[in-house]
Amino acid sequence: MPANTTVKNPPEERLVNLVVALMATEQGLTKDTILTSVAGYREQSDAGASKDALEKMFERDKESLRGLGVPIETIGDWADPDDLREARYRVPTSEYALPEDIEFTPAELALLNLAGGVWSESSMSDDARSGLRKIRALGIPIDEPIIGFSPRISVHDPSFSILQRAIEQTRVVTFPYLKPGEDAPRIRRLQPLALVDYESRWHVFGIDLDVAADRTFLLSRIVGPVEITRQSFDPALRDGAGDRALAGLDQVAARNTALLEVNPGTEAALRLSRRSTPAEQGIHVSFVDINIFADELASYGPEVRVVEPAELTAQVISRLELARAVNSRDTS
Repeated sequence: MPANTTVKNPPEERLVNLVVALMATEQGLTKDTILTSVAGYREQSDAGASKDALEKMFERDKESLRGLGVPIETIGDWADPDDLREARYRVPTSEYALPEDIEFTPAELALLNLAGGVWSESSMSDDARSGLRKIRALGIPIDEPIIGFSPRISVHDPSFSILQRAIEQTRVVTFPYLKPGEDAPRIRRLQPLALVDYESRWHVFGIDLDVAADRTFLLSRIVGPVEITRQSFDPALRDGAGDRALAGLDQVAARNTALLEVNPGTEAALRLSRRSTPAEQGIHVSFVDINIFADELASYGPEVRVVEPAELTAQVISRLELARAVNSRDTS
């Protein structure tokens, strides 16, 4: 393959390959071994990508995987733990091992298999599916689903992959973005610096060129194709961008707190308790976007009641009234 040939590898494929490689080693792999041996990096290296570019790609991939809950362990020099020049990386398989006293009945295994079927592989390449099969091979072998069909969901919003590619290529993107209350979407021009998962929703963080300021956009509100332009930007802008994005979202959430009364033992109690603090009248839950939070609370129906703020109460009530009106038309 000629030097400097562009190689297109889906980011999710490279991440799966990296997880498989790091789980398959007890001693850990050095960065050089990863960059020259793991599929996704190897092709870029063979095509003439610089070592600096590959190392930055690896660092971003590590950050992405850790953000998804994958425990990547760094093993440094025992005599000088801060010296990471010859550090080795691995994913401890013990983090995924089940306690020895846990057993599953055939029915429970069938349900676990069905739940696993929810994660769609349709958007992944053959190599990525092969990587997933290798991961499954590390755990309990399970037969084919005993039920003929199962629900499917997408791992990412449609714009995720192209935004990830734009970040890697340091290219400006444009996309139509529809905010609540607006009649039509507006075209945004963004230097995309990081993709972050916050409250189980993906956001793209970057510099909005029309206002020359940092902005964070919810991927689910991108209502049309994302276009990668020819305009590039300084790769150094990506450094620490993920942390800045999460810090900004934390600040927004800290300014928005709801007081809720939740019925114990319900789905609402289970989901909201993970990010709540106790209150005399119920629980306090912080939120970033009032419209999205209202959607979530309305989905719980009578399991939750909003005490304050009043604006959130009104938003939830309007959604419940709309649902009632739609159901009334369907049954008439």
